[in-house]
Amino acid sequence: MELMKATNIVKDYMVGEVAIRALDRLNFTIDSASFISFVGPSGSGKTTLLNLIGCLDKPTEGTLTVAGTDVASLDRRQGAAFRGANIGFIFQDFNLLPVLTVYENIEYPLLMVQNVPAKEREERIMKLLDAVGMLEQEGKYPDQISGGQKQRVAVARALVTNPRLVLADEPTANLDHKTAYMVIELMKKMRDEFRTTFIFSTHDQKIVGEAEIIYTLEDGQITEREEKGGNNRG
Repeated sequence: MELMKATNIVKDYMVGEVAIRALDRLNFTIDSASFISFVGPSGSGKTTLLNLIGCLDKPTEGTLTVAGTDVASLDRRQGAAFRGANIGFIFQDFNLLPVLTVYENIEYPLLMVQNVPAKEREERIMKLLDAVGMLEQEGKYPDQISGGQKQRVAVARALVTNPRLVLADEPTANLDHKTAYMVIELMKKMRDEFRTTFIFSTHDQKIVGEAEIIYTLEDGQITEREEKGGNNRG
């Protein structure tokens, strides 16, 4: 089942009076419950693309449909509401709030963007804490846990709103390779359990191979699409 479709997506940024093209006529589709990686060097357009998918920015041209909604047409308020209902985020620097416990960090999106009753909040949080192996650390603060544990918490926080899609921008950048593999495997496990689509960007070639479909970006264009068991250029 198709979750997302990009048609002739262009993104230009103005630097003074000069237009810099960050994304140049991107076309792709992504199915539900996929595990996708966008790869490429710095400046290739990975983060720009994730920002468009996440309704944090708008394309200059083209249409981008996510979960049946043309997100390019949403205003700021509508975009925020759509994000809260459909999209979770995982960041390379974790973005956990230092004054909140592990439990409270996972709970935070439910308090900010969804009116979820207390009992249901607790049920969701405890289920996710168990799923990511962090039940025993629920009362600890971010500075009391390891980098890998922080990213586990970030995965749980991204999933607590029951999103259709999770976006992860360089989610393993601050982790050693062993921990990075563990986080990627955790994300796959969560995909299988919750049927959530995961899209992550990375330039780490050792992690790239863990994706099921890999899109290579160069100078704002998709130069290659590689699928496990096959390789299609174009």
